[in-house]
Amino acid sequence: MPISPSSLAQLPIRRLGVDDLLACADLSENRGWPREEHKWGLLLAAGTGYGIDDPSGDGLVTCSVVTSYGPGLAAIGMVLVAEQYARQGVGRRLMEHVLAESGSTPLTLHATPYGQPLYEQLGFTETGRAEMVSGRFTFAAPAPAVPVRPAAAEDLQAILRLDHEAFGLDRTHVITRLPAFADHLRVAEEDGEITGFAAAWPNMDTHVVGPLIARDTATAQALIASLAAASDRPLRTDIDVRHSALLGWVKENGLDPIASNAVMVRSLPDLPGDWRRRFAPLTVAAG
Repeated sequence: MPISPSSLAQLPIRRLGVDDLLACADLSENRGWPREEHKWGLLLAAGTGYGIDDPSGDGLVTCSVVTSYGPGLAAIGMVLVAEQYARQGVGRRLMEHVLAESGSTPLTLHATPYGQPLYEQLGFTETGRAEMVSGRFTFAAPAPAVPVRPAAAEDLQAILRLDHEAFGLDRTHVITRLPAFADHLRVAEEDGEITGFAAAWPNMDTHVVGPLIARDTATAQALIASLAAASDRPLRTDIDVRHSALLGWVKENGLDPIASNAVMVRSLPDLPGDWRRRFAPLTVAAG
């Protein structure tokens, strides 16, 4: 039996944990997204999930995940509403709850064209865009001869320092999960200094490249090429559109654009850190 809007508005919002991974993946699939169980596992372990249980006892009505980087920023992602409950105010209610829970902490998210109007109404503003590209990497356009090697355990502190400089905030609780989360983790090193790092992690039938932090475009290209050489899957990544040279190069190498999402912030004029060295995020969870 359908639930009335008034009854739907009374359903409690609760915290989600790693035990809710399959229910979250089911909800992704319900909305035509990939299940992305591997990514859900990271997000629910490193962040805070919120959701409403379906009163029928079958899964979730809605969910989202917030990844905190301290009082300076938190990222909202995977905002999903089950198809049968869409356009009934559930997504807005969940977002308003997340905003209340976040208090004065500035927020960021990647918005699909479908979700962007709601986020604008809730005080988010667009500060940039990211283009998602995917495909078999062809090596048609060569990468610069920047030295790249597999990361070692002793590289972790240098990776954390570089990430902090580029991201502008401490992501230790997320970055330290990379060796277990990713299939491949590479560093660029010149004259004994680590100048960039990138990971490729499994997601359905692809390898997703991210994070991708690099001193310059040439270093970013070398890192992607190294990851592509190590992978037997199509690659997917989300690149800040300001990095037009890198976007052009990956497209020359067989990666086609599949989506463009708005990068939005709330209670903050722009994202911290150095965007010139921040080429692709760890995970993108657009809503």
